[in-house]
Amino acid sequence: MIEKFSHWLTDLLIEGGLSQSPAESLTDFFVLIFALILSFILDVVIRKVGNSILRRTIRMSKTNWDDILFQNRFFKRVYHLIPVFLFLSVSDKLFVHAIHWNSLITGAVQIYLVVLLVLIINSFLRSVNDIYLTYEGSKNRPIKGYIQTIQIVIISFAVIVIVSVFLGRSPLVILGGLGAFAAVLMLIFRDSILGFVAGIQISFNDMVRLGDWITMSKFGADGVVTDIALTTVKVQNWDKTISTIPAYSIISESFQNWRGMEESGGRRIKRSVFIDMNSIKFADQQMLSKYAKFQLIKDYIETKEVELKMYNEENGVDATVEVNGRRQTNIGVFRAYLNAYLKAKKEIHHTMTFLVRQLQPTEKGLPIEIYVFSKVQEWGAYENIQADIFDHVLAVIPHFDLAIFQNPSGKDIRERLNA
Repeated sequence: MIEKFSHWLTDLLIEGGLSQSPAESLTDFFVLIFALILSFILDVVIRKVGNSILRRTIRMSKTNWDDILFQNRFFKRVYHLIPVFLFLSVSDKLFVHAIHWNSLITGAVQIYLVVLLVLIINSFLRSVNDIYLTYEGSKNRPIKGYIQTIQIVIISFAVIVIVSVFLGRSPLVILGGLGAFAAVLMLIFRDSILGFVAGIQISFNDMVRLGDWITMSKFGADGVVTDIALTTVKVQNWDKTISTIPAYSIISESFQNWRGMEESGGRRIKRSVFIDMNSIKFADQQMLSKYAKFQLIKDYIETKEVELKMYNEENGVDATVEVNGRRQTNIGVFRAYLNAYLKAKKEIHHTMTFLVRQLQPTEKGLPIEIYVFSKVQEWGAYENIQADIFDHVLAVIPHFDLAIFQNPSGKDIRERLNA
């Protein structure tokens, strides 16, 4: 039919006054334009009808995978295949007179078909990743890196096929010649190869998940992992900036993952106050009477006094000398108070590590460390709880006849000189 139409149009142009050669060239051009217009119209009709039917089907469907495929334009690109295959089936017969142009048009359509197939496969792979992300387990085992690896392989193979079409050679011949460029390819895809290996180790060792809070000072990262790709891991920092970390750095360098803290249900409070050691002393009866008025340790003071009195009597201790036997100290009562105070706070975990302890004395005094866990993990609320605790601790220290150590300021020195 194409041949009959071409001969008819050529004869018509010759009758119109054109010579043989221009008439044949113009005929081939008109046939090509007509074929392209017809393919375009067919493509538009198929997409309009297909999308109309597909939208109704998707609305009736209870699954979400078809919605994701539609959003990633998978079906739209599949529709393009029909007119392409039809055009390809007649492309080698379009030019009746200039037959050598048939191979050129066929090659161009084949290249377009390869590109279209790559786009379709990429849309499908993106949809697979998006569907996988809808499952809870996707945070523990991201597959984006594997998807990107497959995409690189497909695109590389597509490039080889396109080159083979241009050169008119078999793809196997092109592949055989790539051995000479292996070193160059290793350099080009170095990050991709390292990222692929790193992605496998990250996944199987469960080192990082989407949503984990990690700290990696070398790259300025201190925030939540938002994306784990083939070559990079993206972290949204606490100040909303984005840090990009090479995937292989996650397995080759040190970083801190706060997931354990989040899963434990508590967030550690570990802070010390320094007590001036000159203020530490035995607690006499007057001091104990004052401390016994503190509601949180009233029972502790009374019970401890009975215990120490019995011990001293049983061991015949001379109580007239302070250093003999066992006696309460203001620092010991203060530690007991901190224990009682923290246990009374509902925001503090009692089932996790709970310590109020002395550390090694330093030139700055005796450190009293609070080592407990807050039930609240959210940063702002956690900081408020921690501040409330130490507001109270710093304010209550003088009530135990203790003093906080701090280096003298210029004002302190001036007052001492003027005294």
